[in-house]
Amino acid sequence: MRKTFLPFSLPTIGEEEIAEVVDALRSGWVTTGPKTKRFEEQLAAYVGTGLALAVNSCTAGLHIALSALGIRPGDEVIVPTLTFCSTANVVVHLGARPVFVDVGEDFNVTAGAIEAAITPRTKAIMPVHFGGQSCDLDKIYAVAAAHNLPVVEDAAHAIGSSYHGMKLGSDALSSRGIRRATVFSFYATKNMTTGEGGMITTDDQDLADRMRLYALHGMSRDAWKRYTSAGSWFYEVVVPGYKDNMTDIQSAMGIHQLRKLDGFIATRQRYAGIYDRAFSGLAEVATPIVHPDRNNVYHLYVLRLNLEKLTIDRSQFIEELRARNIGASVHFIPVHMHPFYRDTFGYRKGSYPVSEKLYEQILSLPLFPGMIESDVQDVIAAVGDIIAQHNH
Repeated sequence: MRKTFLPFSLPTIGEEEIAEVVDALRSGWVTTGPKTKRFEEQLAAYVGTGLALAVNSCTAGLHIALSALGIRPGDEVIVPTLTFCSTANVVVHLGARPVFVDVGEDFNVTAGAIEAAITPRTKAIMPVHFGGQSCDLDKIYAVAAAHNLPVVEDAAHAIGSSYHGMKLGSDALSSRGIRRATVFSFYATKNMTTGEGGMITTDDQDLADRMRLYALHGMSRDAWKRYTSAGSWFYEVVVPGYKDNMTDIQSAMGIHQLRKLDGFIATRQRYAGIYDRAFSGLAEVATPIVHPDRNNVYHLYVLRLNLEKLTIDRSQFIEELRARNIGASVHFIPVHMHPFYRDTFGYRKGSYPVSEKLYEQILSLPLFPGMIESDVQDVIAAVGDIIAQHNH
Protein backbone atom coordinates (compact mmCIF):
# COMPACT_ATOMS: atom_id res chain seq x y z
CA MET A 1 0.00 0.00 0.00
CA ARG A 2 1.11 3.57 -0.69
CA LYS A 3 2.70 5.41 2.22
CA THR A 4 1.48 8.84 1.04
CA PHE A 5 -1.95 9.94 -0.14
CA LEU A 6 -2.42 10.33 -3.91
CA PRO A 7 -4.99 13.10 -4.49
CA PHE A 8 -7.59 12.86 -7.21
CA SER A 9 -6.08 15.85 -9.03
CA LEU A 10 -3.38 18.49 -8.72
CA PRO A 11 -2.45 21.34 -11.09
CA THR A 12 0.94 21.32 -12.81
CA ILE A 13 2.41 24.84 -12.56
CA GLY A 14 5.98 25.70 -13.51
CA GLU A 15 8.43 28.55 -13.13
CA GLU A 16 7.28 30.06 -16.44
CA GLU A 17 3.79 30.70 -15.07
CA ILE A 18 5.21 32.12 -11.85
CA ALA A 19 7.54 34.49 -13.70
CA GLU A 20 4.72 35.69 -15.97
CA VAL A 21 2.46 36.35 -12.97
CA VAL A 22 5.24 38.32 -11.30
CA ASP A 23 5.67 40.30 -14.53
CA ALA A 24 1.95 41.12 -14.48
CA LEU A 25 2.15 42.27 -10.88
CA ARG A 26 5.14 44.51 -11.62
CA SER A 27 3.56 45.93 -14.79
CA GLY A 28 0.64 47.56 -12.98
CA TRP A 29 -1.88 45.66 -15.11
CA VAL A 30 -3.47 43.32 -12.60
CA THR A 31 -6.99 43.37 -14.04
CA THR A 32 -7.97 42.86 -17.70
CA GLY A 33 -5.11 44.16 -19.82
CA PRO A 34 -2.54 43.24 -22.46
CA LYS A 35 -1.82 39.73 -21.14
CA THR A 36 -5.51 38.87 -21.35
CA LYS A 37 -5.64 40.10 -24.96
CA ARG A 38 -2.57 38.00 -25.71
CA PHE A 39 -4.09 34.93 -24.07
CA GLU A 40 -7.30 35.39 -26.06
CA GLU A 41 -5.38 35.62 -29.33
CA GLN A 42 -3.23 32.57 -28.57
CA LEU A 43 -6.17 30.40 -27.53
CA ALA A 44 -8.13 31.52 -30.60
CA ALA A 45 -5.23 30.40 -32.78
CA TYR A 46 -4.93 27.10 -30.89
CA VAL A 47 -8.57 26.04 -31.37
CA GLY A 48 -9.01 27.66 -34.78
CA THR A 49 -11.39 30.54 -34.22
CA GLY A 50 -11.35 34.25 -34.95
CA LEU A 51 -13.23 35.25 -31.81
CA ALA A 52 -12.29 34.40 -28.22
CA LEU A 53 -13.35 36.12 -24.98
CA ALA A 54 -11.59 35.44 -21.67
CA VAL A 55 -13.86 35.33 -18.60
CA ASN A 56 -13.42 34.59 -14.91
CA SER A 57 -15.02 31.12 -15.06
CA CYS A 58 -16.70 28.71 -17.42
CA THR A 59 -19.89 29.31 -15.44
CA ALA A 60 -19.67 33.02 -16.22
CA GLY A 61 -19.07 32.17 -19.86
CA LEU A 62 -22.18 30.00 -20.08
CA HIS A 63 -24.20 32.73 -18.38
CA ILE A 64 -22.90 35.43 -20.73
CA ALA A 65 -23.58 33.31 -23.79
CA LEU A 66 -27.19 32.62 -22.80
CA SER A 67 -27.68 36.28 -21.86
CA ALA A 68 -26.35 37.46 -25.21
CA LEU A 69 -28.65 34.99 -26.97
CA GLY A 70 -31.62 36.61 -25.25
CA ILE A 71 -32.67 33.78 -22.94
CA ARG A 72 -35.36 35.13 -20.62
CA PRO A 73 -38.09 34.07 -18.17
CA GLY A 74 -40.45 31.51 -19.67
CA ASP A 75 -37.84 30.08 -22.05
CA GLU A 76 -36.55 26.52 -21.93
CA VAL A 77 -32.95 25.40 -22.38
CA ILE A 78 -32.08 21.73 -22.91
CA VAL A 79 -29.37 20.44 -20.56
CA PRO A 80 -28.07 16.90 -19.91
CA THR A 81 -28.69 15.89 -16.32
CA LEU A 82 -25.27 14.20 -15.97
CA THR A 83 -23.29 17.39 -15.54
CA PHE A 84 -22.07 19.78 -12.88
CA CYS A 85 -24.81 21.97 -11.42
CA SER A 86 -23.45 25.18 -13.00
CA THR A 87 -24.68 24.12 -16.46
CA ALA A 88 -28.24 24.24 -15.15
CA ASN A 89 -27.76 27.03 -12.60
CA VAL A 90 -27.02 29.63 -15.27
CA VAL A 91 -30.32 28.84 -16.96
CA VAL A 92 -32.17 29.39 -13.68
CA HIS A 93 -30.33 32.71 -13.09
CA LEU A 94 -31.95 34.02 -16.28
CA GLY A 95 -35.42 32.98 -15.14
CA ALA A 96 -35.60 30.16 -17.70
CA ARG A 97 -36.31 26.48 -17.15
CA PRO A 98 -33.58 23.86 -17.57
CA VAL A 99 -35.14 20.90 -19.39
CA PHE A 100 -33.06 17.89 -18.46
CA VAL A 101 -32.37 15.02 -20.83
CA ASP A 102 -30.67 11.67 -20.35
CA VAL A 103 -27.25 10.65 -21.67
CA GLY A 104 -25.90 7.63 -23.50
CA GLU A 105 -23.63 4.90 -22.18
CA ASP A 106 -20.60 7.04 -23.13
CA PHE A 107 -21.78 9.72 -20.61
CA ASN A 108 -22.58 12.22 -23.40
CA VAL A 109 -25.98 13.57 -24.38
CA THR A 110 -27.47 12.24 -27.62
CA ALA A 111 -29.13 14.13 -30.45
CA GLY A 112 -32.19 11.90 -30.12
CA ALA A 113 -32.70 12.83 -26.47
CA ILE A 114 -32.33 16.51 -27.35
CA GLU A 115 -34.80 16.39 -30.22
CA ALA A 116 -37.40 14.57 -28.10
CA ALA A 117 -37.26 17.38 -25.50
CA ILE A 118 -37.77 20.31 -27.89
CA THR A 119 -40.98 22.31 -27.39
CA PRO A 120 -42.17 25.69 -28.72
CA ARG A 121 -40.55 27.25 -25.62
CA THR A 122 -37.10 25.79 -26.32
CA LYS A 123 -34.67 28.62 -27.04
CA ALA A 124 -31.22 26.95 -26.76
CA ILE A 125 -29.41 23.63 -26.51
CA MET A 126 -26.52 23.12 -24.07
CA PRO A 127 -24.60 19.90 -24.77
CA VAL A 128 -21.81 18.95 -22.34
CA HIS A 129 -18.61 17.34 -23.63
CA PHE A 130 -18.22 14.93 -20.74
CA GLY A 131 -14.83 14.00 -19.35
CA GLY A 132 -12.82 15.32 -22.29
CA GLN A 133 -14.58 13.53 -25.17
CA SER A 134 -16.80 15.40 -27.62
CA CYS A 135 -20.49 14.79 -28.06
CA ASP A 136 -21.61 13.72 -31.54
CA LEU A 137 -21.71 17.30 -32.77
CA ASP A 138 -22.77 16.60 -36.35
CA LYS A 139 -26.02 15.06 -35.16
CA ILE A 140 -26.59 17.69 -32.46
CA TYR A 141 -25.91 20.56 -34.87
CA ALA A 142 -28.29 18.96 -37.38
CA VAL A 143 -31.08 18.94 -34.78
CA ALA A 144 -30.27 22.54 -33.83
CA ALA A 145 -30.34 23.66 -37.46
CA ALA A 146 -33.62 21.84 -38.15
CA HIS A 147 -35.27 23.71 -35.26
CA ASN A 148 -33.34 26.99 -35.69
CA LEU A 149 -31.91 26.80 -32.17
CA PRO A 150 -28.57 28.19 -30.95
CA VAL A 151 -26.06 25.87 -29.28
CA VAL A 152 -23.97 26.76 -26.22
CA GLU A 153 -21.41 23.98 -25.79
CA ASP A 154 -20.26 23.34 -22.23
CA ALA A 155 -16.66 22.32 -22.98
CA ALA A 156 -15.45 22.75 -19.39
CA HIS A 157 -13.76 19.33 -19.60
CA ALA A 158 -12.61 19.51 -23.17
CA ILE A 159 -9.98 22.14 -24.03
CA GLY A 160 -7.81 20.51 -26.71
CA SER A 161 -10.36 17.83 -27.55
CA SER A 162 -11.30 17.36 -31.19
CA TYR A 163 -14.20 16.06 -33.27
CA HIS A 164 -13.56 14.73 -36.77
CA GLY A 165 -10.09 16.25 -36.67
CA MET A 166 -11.23 19.75 -35.65
CA LYS A 167 -10.70 21.16 -32.18
CA LEU A 168 -13.77 21.98 -30.12
CA GLY A 169 -14.40 25.71 -30.35
CA SER A 170 -13.14 25.80 -33.94
CA ASP A 171 -14.99 27.88 -36.50
CA ALA A 172 -14.66 24.91 -38.87
CA LEU A 173 -17.18 22.96 -36.79
CA SER A 174 -19.90 25.60 -37.21
CA SER A 175 -21.00 25.20 -40.79
CA ARG A 176 -24.77 24.87 -40.50
CA GLY A 177 -25.72 28.51 -40.01
CA ILE A 178 -26.63 28.11 -36.34
CA ARG A 179 -25.52 30.52 -33.64
CA ARG A 180 -22.89 28.80 -31.51
CA ALA A 181 -20.68 29.52 -28.53
CA THR A 182 -18.21 27.07 -26.97
CA VAL A 183 -17.15 27.66 -23.37
CA PHE A 184 -13.99 26.24 -21.74
CA SER A 185 -12.92 26.04 -18.10
CA PHE A 186 -9.49 26.68 -16.60
CA TYR A 187 -10.38 25.69 -13.05
CA ALA A 188 -7.61 24.18 -10.91
CA THR A 189 -8.45 20.56 -11.79
CA LYS A 190 -8.83 21.09 -15.54
CA ASN A 191 -6.33 20.05 -18.24
CA MET A 192 -4.89 23.58 -18.12
CA THR A 193 -5.52 26.12 -15.38
CA THR A 194 -5.57 29.81 -14.58
CA GLY A 195 -6.70 29.06 -11.01
CA GLU A 196 -10.19 30.19 -11.88
CA GLY A 197 -11.10 31.24 -15.38
CA GLY A 198 -12.68 30.38 -18.70
CA MET A 199 -12.86 31.26 -22.37
CA ILE A 200 -15.70 31.59 -24.89
CA THR A 201 -15.20 31.06 -28.61
CA THR A 202 -17.64 31.68 -31.45
CA ASP A 203 -17.74 32.39 -35.18
CA ASP A 204 -20.58 34.90 -34.78
CA GLN A 205 -19.27 38.49 -34.64
CA ASP A 206 -22.56 39.97 -33.42
CA LEU A 207 -22.80 37.37 -30.65
CA ALA A 208 -19.15 37.96 -29.69
CA ASP A 209 -19.70 41.71 -29.46
CA ARG A 210 -22.76 41.23 -27.29
CA MET A 211 -21.01 38.73 -25.01
CA ARG A 212 -18.13 41.16 -24.57
CA LEU A 213 -20.61 43.81 -23.48
CA TYR A 214 -22.20 41.47 -20.94
CA ALA A 215 -18.80 40.45 -19.58
CA LEU A 216 -17.98 43.94 -18.26
CA HIS A 217 -21.00 45.81 -16.90
CA GLY A 218 -22.57 46.35 -20.34
CA MET A 219 -20.12 49.19 -20.95
CA SER A 220 -19.52 50.36 -24.49
CA ARG A 221 -15.71 50.33 -24.09
CA ASP A 222 -13.26 47.84 -22.65
CA ALA A 223 -12.36 49.09 -19.18
CA TRP A 224 -8.63 48.59 -19.62
CA LYS A 225 -8.60 50.84 -22.71
CA ARG A 226 -10.00 53.72 -20.64
CA TYR A 227 -6.73 53.92 -18.72
CA THR A 228 -4.32 53.87 -21.66
CA SER A 229 -3.08 56.86 -23.64
CA ALA A 230 -5.42 55.84 -26.47
CA GLY A 231 -8.46 55.56 -24.21
CA SER A 232 -11.23 57.89 -23.12
CA TRP A 233 -12.96 58.44 -19.82
CA PHE A 234 -16.34 58.34 -21.56
CA TYR A 235 -18.45 55.18 -21.74
CA GLU A 236 -22.11 54.23 -22.01
CA VAL A 237 -23.94 51.30 -20.43
CA VAL A 238 -25.96 49.70 -23.22
CA VAL A 239 -27.03 46.45 -21.46
CA PRO A 240 -27.20 45.56 -17.73
CA GLY A 241 -24.01 43.51 -17.79
CA TYR A 242 -22.03 41.50 -15.28
CA LYS A 243 -18.51 41.54 -13.81
CA ASP A 244 -17.08 38.47 -15.48
CA ASN A 245 -13.78 39.57 -17.03
CA MET A 246 -10.51 37.67 -16.65
CA THR A 247 -7.54 39.38 -15.00
CA ASP A 248 -4.01 39.66 -16.36
CA ILE A 249 -2.81 37.68 -13.34
CA GLN A 250 -4.94 34.74 -14.46
CA SER A 251 -4.02 35.23 -18.12
CA ALA A 252 -0.32 35.22 -17.24
CA MET A 253 -0.76 31.64 -16.07
CA GLY A 254 -2.92 30.75 -19.04
CA ILE A 255 -0.36 31.86 -21.63
CA HIS A 256 2.13 29.24 -20.43
CA GLN A 257 -0.42 26.58 -19.52
CA LEU A 258 -1.70 26.75 -23.11
CA ARG A 259 1.82 26.16 -24.44
CA LYS A 260 2.07 23.05 -22.26
CA LEU A 261 -1.45 21.80 -22.93
CA ASP A 262 -0.67 19.29 -25.67
CA GLY A 263 2.06 17.78 -23.48
CA PHE A 264 -0.36 17.57 -20.56
CA ILE A 265 -2.90 15.85 -22.81
CA ALA A 266 -0.34 13.36 -24.09
CA THR A 267 0.51 12.36 -20.52
CA ARG A 268 -3.16 11.98 -19.61
CA GLN A 269 -3.78 9.83 -22.69
CA ARG A 270 -0.76 7.64 -21.91
CA TYR A 271 -1.90 7.04 -18.34
CA ALA A 272 -5.48 6.42 -19.50
CA GLY A 273 -4.11 3.77 -21.87
CA ILE A 274 -2.32 2.08 -18.96
CA TYR A 275 -5.58 2.09 -16.98
CA ASP A 276 -7.47 0.69 -19.98
CA ARG A 277 -5.06 -2.19 -20.43
CA ALA A 278 -5.08 -3.03 -16.73
CA PHE A 279 -8.86 -2.97 -16.31
CA SER A 280 -10.12 -4.24 -19.66
CA GLY A 281 -10.01 -7.89 -18.63
CA LEU A 282 -11.87 -7.43 -15.34
CA ALA A 283 -15.55 -8.39 -15.25
CA GLU A 284 -16.11 -6.21 -12.16
CA VAL A 285 -15.40 -2.90 -13.94
CA ALA A 286 -15.82 -1.25 -17.34
CA THR A 287 -13.45 1.26 -18.91
CA PRO A 288 -14.67 4.45 -20.63
CA ILE A 289 -16.20 4.15 -24.10
CA VAL A 290 -13.94 5.87 -26.62
CA HIS A 291 -15.07 6.93 -30.10
CA PRO A 292 -12.44 6.69 -32.85
CA ASP A 293 -13.64 9.87 -34.59
CA ARG A 294 -12.90 12.00 -31.50
CA ASN A 295 -9.78 12.88 -29.54
CA ASN A 296 -10.43 12.16 -25.86
CA VAL A 297 -8.24 14.47 -23.74
CA TYR A 298 -9.13 12.61 -20.52
CA HIS A 299 -9.95 15.40 -18.15
CA LEU A 300 -11.51 12.49 -16.27
CA TYR A 301 -10.89 8.77 -16.21
CA VAL A 302 -14.25 7.37 -15.14
CA LEU A 303 -14.37 3.73 -14.11
CA ARG A 304 -17.75 2.04 -14.13
CA LEU A 305 -18.37 -0.61 -11.48
CA ASN A 306 -20.31 -3.78 -12.27
CA LEU A 307 -22.09 -3.82 -8.92
CA GLU A 308 -23.69 -7.21 -9.60
CA LYS A 309 -20.23 -8.73 -9.36
CA LEU A 310 -19.21 -6.83 -6.21
CA THR A 311 -20.30 -7.15 -2.59
CA ILE A 312 -19.83 -3.40 -1.95
CA ASP A 313 -21.38 -0.30 -3.49
CA ARG A 314 -19.64 2.65 -5.13
CA SER A 315 -19.38 4.71 -1.91
CA GLN A 316 -17.73 1.79 -0.11
CA PHE A 317 -15.40 1.27 -3.05
CA ILE A 318 -14.23 4.90 -2.77
CA GLU A 319 -13.70 4.46 0.98
CA GLU A 320 -11.64 1.35 0.29
CA LEU A 321 -9.51 3.36 -2.13
CA ARG A 322 -9.04 6.07 0.48
CA ALA A 323 -7.97 3.45 3.02
CA ARG A 324 -5.26 2.55 0.51
CA ASN A 325 -4.19 6.22 0.17
CA ILE A 326 -5.86 6.72 -3.22
CA GLY A 327 -8.16 9.69 -3.81
CA ALA A 328 -11.22 9.43 -6.06
CA SER A 329 -14.28 11.47 -6.93
CA VAL A 330 -17.70 11.15 -8.59
CA HIS A 331 -18.76 13.00 -11.76
CA PHE A 332 -21.60 13.69 -11.29
CA ILE A 333 -24.68 13.53 -9.11
CA PRO A 334 -27.38 14.02 -11.80
CA VAL A 335 -28.66 17.57 -11.47
CA HIS A 336 -32.34 16.57 -11.38
CA MET A 337 -31.65 14.67 -8.13
CA HIS A 338 -30.51 17.77 -6.21
CA PRO A 339 -33.10 19.21 -3.79
CA PHE A 340 -33.42 22.60 -5.51
CA TYR A 341 -34.23 21.11 -8.91
CA ARG A 342 -36.41 18.40 -7.42
CA ASP A 343 -38.44 20.85 -5.35
CA THR A 344 -38.55 23.80 -7.76
CA PHE A 345 -39.25 22.02 -11.04
CA GLY A 346 -40.76 18.73 -9.87
CA TYR A 347 -38.04 16.45 -11.21
CA ARG A 348 -38.10 12.98 -9.74
CA LYS A 349 -35.74 10.05 -9.43
CA GLY A 350 -36.54 7.48 -12.09
CA SER A 351 -36.99 10.01 -14.89
CA TYR A 352 -33.52 9.60 -16.39
CA PRO A 353 -32.61 5.91 -16.05
CA VAL A 354 -29.22 5.89 -17.81
CA SER A 355 -27.84 8.85 -15.84
CA GLU A 356 -29.19 7.47 -12.58
CA LYS A 357 -27.72 4.02 -13.19
CA LEU A 358 -24.37 5.52 -14.17
CA TYR A 359 -24.37 7.66 -11.04
CA GLU A 360 -24.58 4.57 -8.86
CA GLN A 361 -21.70 2.91 -10.72
CA ILE A 362 -19.13 5.55 -11.63
CA LEU A 363 -16.03 6.83 -9.92
CA SER A 364 -13.22 9.02 -11.24
CA LEU A 365 -9.68 7.79 -10.64
CA PRO A 366 -6.63 10.03 -10.18
CA LEU A 367 -5.34 11.31 -13.53
CA PHE A 368 -3.12 14.38 -13.87
CA PRO A 369 0.24 15.17 -15.50
CA GLY A 370 2.08 15.48 -12.20
CA MET A 371 1.58 11.79 -11.53
CA ILE A 372 4.39 9.37 -12.32
CA GLU A 373 3.88 5.89 -13.69
CA SER A 374 4.34 4.28 -10.28
CA ASP A 375 1.36 6.35 -9.06
CA VAL A 376 -0.74 4.88 -11.87
CA GLN A 377 0.39 1.40 -10.93
CA ASP A 378 -0.51 2.09 -7.29
CA VAL A 379 -4.06 2.97 -8.37
CA ILE A 380 -4.29 -0.18 -10.49
CA ALA A 381 -3.02 -2.31 -7.60
CA ALA A 382 -5.53 -0.75 -5.18
CA VAL A 383 -8.47 -1.31 -7.54
CA GLY A 384 -7.37 -4.89 -8.12
CA ASP A 385 -6.99 -5.54 -4.39
CA ILE A 386 -10.47 -4.19 -3.63
CA ILE A 387 -12.00 -6.32 -6.36
CA ALA A 388 -10.21 -9.41 -5.11
CA GLN A 389 -11.56 -8.85 -1.59
CA HIS A 390 -15.12 -7.89 -2.55
CA ASN A 391 -16.11 -9.82 -5.67
CA HIS A 392 -18.89 -12.40 -5.85
